[in-house]
Amino acid sequence: MRRNRRTLVVLALVLALLGIGTPFVATAGATTTKDPVIIVAGTFSPAIANEPLAARLRNDGYKVWIYELPGLGLGDIGQTSRPLATLVDQVRAQTGSAKVDLIGHSQGGLVARYYVKYLGGSTKVDRVISLGAPHYGTYVANIADFLGLGSCIGIIACEQMAIGSAFLNDLNAGPDVIAPVKYTNIYTAQDELVRPVTNATLRDGAENVKVQDQCWLRVVGHLGLILDGTVYDGVRDALRNEPVRFNCWAL
Repeated sequence: MRRNRRTLVVLALVLALLGIGTPFVATAGATTTKDPVIIVAGTFSPAIANEPLAARLRNDGYKVWIYELPGLGLGDIGQTSRPLATLVDQVRAQTGSAKVDLIGHSQGGLVARYYVKYLGGSTKVDRVISLGAPHYGTYVANIADFLGLGSCIGIIACEQMAIGSAFLNDLNAGPDVIAPVKYTNIYTAQDELVRPVTNATLRDGAENVKVQDQCWLRVVGHLGLILDGTVYDGVRDALRNEPVRFNCWAL
């Protein structure tokens, strides 16, 4: 009997040293729960275009919704943001979660910020992750060329995303970060829409990560931000409440 007990004690010590059979302990800053995620699509981006990103998230155990911008995002961004408030409440009620995480691509990042700042989202959103969002605007010509319009005349959202627009001046008045929401902005040196690319960053405590600062050979365009494996690896870090450390070889 004593021999059996000694054997069990030794076995327990070995397992403890190997980390087998011991309870999981979260590392500092990491989260062990998963908020539901809402992907906020960009301009001219139907829900189906964001499905590859949604599929990656589902594979990692997240419950995912896609918010397609009304009218594909050509109208006033403030009005475009309002149905997002309804969706957030529906997701919270359906899942029982107190908060959601928002991933906004391009204009979707502005929609997410507007919702947090003006429509009560600061108490319902844990984290905003933006992918190539023109937070401080971009040259009108870049928007027009990207949309194939040749000009922003009559396209309200296009005009609002221009550098120095009244909409952006208002959105960026005061601190960029609305506490307690956490902000991560992932952007790329090859963004053909947001120029200068640093306009996809925020101040006041936001985490700003350019893909090529860590993965200098990685080529990612504006649309690639919702498709690229390395970018997703960074998104996953942010959702885990960890610093973004890209896997430069991710598929």
